[in-house]
Amino acid sequence: MRLFTGNRLRSVLLICAVVVAALGEPKVAAAAPAAPVQAGSYSGALPNGTTWKADIPANWNGTLLLYSHGYLPTFAGVPNVAQNAPDPQTAAALLAAGYGLTGSSYKTAGWALNTAPTDQLDTLAATVGAIGRRPNRVIAVGTSMGGLVTAKLAEIGRGRINGALATCGIVAGGAALGNYQLDGEFAIARLLAADPDLKLAGYANLTEAFATTSALIAAVTQAQTTPSGRARVALAAALYHAPAWLPNQPPPPPGDPDAVQRGQYQWLLQTLQFTTPARFDIETAMGGNPSWNNGVDYRRLIERSADRDTVRAMYQRAGLDLRADLDRLTREAAGTADPAAVRRIFATSVPFGRLQMPVLTLHTTADQLVPVQQEKAYRNAVERAGRPELLRQAYVARQGHCAFTPAELVAAVRAIDHRVDTGHWDWLTTAPALQRAALALNLGGAAFVRFHPGNLLRESFGPNDGSPFGRSGQLAA
Repeated sequence: MRLFTGNRLRSVLLICAVVVAALGEPKVAAAAPAAPVQAGSYSGALPNGTTWKADIPANWNGTLLLYSHGYLPTFAGVPNVAQNAPDPQTAAALLAAGYGLTGSSYKTAGWALNTAPTDQLDTLAATVGAIGRRPNRVIAVGTSMGGLVTAKLAEIGRGRINGALATCGIVAGGAALGNYQLDGEFAIARLLAADPDLKLAGYANLTEAFATTSALIAAVTQAQTTPSGRARVALAAALYHAPAWLPNQPPPPPGDPDAVQRGQYQWLLQTLQFTTPARFDIETAMGGNPSWNNGVDYRRLIERSADRDTVRAMYQRAGLDLRADLDRLTREAAGTADPAAVRRIFATSVPFGRLQMPVLTLHTTADQLVPVQQEKAYRNAVERAGRPELLRQAYVARQGHCAFTPAELVAAVRAIDHRVDTGHWDWLTTAPALQRAALALNLGGAAFVRFHPGNLLRESFGPNDGSPFGRSGQLAA
């Protein structure tokens, strides 16, 4: 089976392309004197090898967007080059609206969180030096993994960055990402695969990761041919947070478990081709395996799942005992993480919600690679940190990862820019307001919608996730 072809590779590359309450809210930087700025393109390299590029329009409005790109798999064979916008069409629209754009390659491809936030701050300094003028304000914008970089910048960028827009972001953090993916793969291995002891983590090389990928896909494909297999695929998909709404199709009726399961199955097949080998990149960056399922109660996870009713219905139709399968998974869950890798992923790749600036997030409602449930986990983190007034979240009713139109992205940029400029949200981040603003741009369609995501089943600091960490993120004794 070819793992990455055509539209699927482009979908993969999208993820590649994928303490204010106490201190007071950061003040917007005062407008610099109207020093002349030469419009045009700038580029350079940082001492660590990171490359960067910037574009300043002739009608620059004084706002500079610091763009953080998505995850670039080391196994995709795509050059690691600087990016300063999500796509050419959105770049053109933002430049036409007067925004300056800058962004970097990060030091490395793969899971770049070890250096990416610092690379971005250094890129900002290099850009300011090159254009010879401090922007009136700087807004961090990020896509997918770059959304996680943006969430981290929102916690460390005070004084240099004034606001942040994280789109389709891994905003629940790398620890949660690895854990819920491990849960779904563990269910496939134990309940469906020919070899229940498939290696699911701690890969020595990409060959091992791809071998596991093939085995998981084969197990899911075969399982879909029988009622009992489809029930167990539904269980694995629920743990994986696989959506059910397929591209170019209407959403499945919520009361039709067969239709929901068919959508989950198709998305699960596609997602496994990407996320399993991507684990190798994360483990390489973290110096070991940062994921675990030892101590996880799978019955409690499914009780909290938005897909609970679908799983129960599929099991009932197949005549299977759901509790027995969940108890087996709980009993056999023994995966442990490397402590040093866990420390590193919490230190580099987990937002704690300690916002130093206003943040707007944007997500599609059916995202197969970064489930929309990550947004609820992020809000929970921000609320625990006591910063909810600094966060607004917006949703687009569409299938796919980072599947936004230029109109939606530009409208979101303008909404966070307004918040930074005025100090008030003014209801501009509500779905109706964003929809009106997007359509008024004449840049194509928009589908902003009121939406409330379900629970992320393995939040980084959840009380029932088997985590060796407390809510502070510190390793327990």
